[in-house]
Amino acid sequence: MSACVEALIQRQLGCDRLRELIEDAEAEHGPVDQAAVEAKRAILRGDAAGSADAA
Repeated sequence: MSACVEALIQRQLGCDRLRELIEDAEAEHGPVDQAAVEAKRAILRGDAAGSADAA
């Protein structure tokens, strides 16, 4: 049980750190363009239409 709790704590700490990095990047460069995020996700998924739009 303690290994499970430790894993959950580590995951939460990682999520917290990622949130901090995103906040820092947005403070420096402005908010994330959701259309660009979706286009990149399409590329990662291998969607042909999405990858053409993102190029």
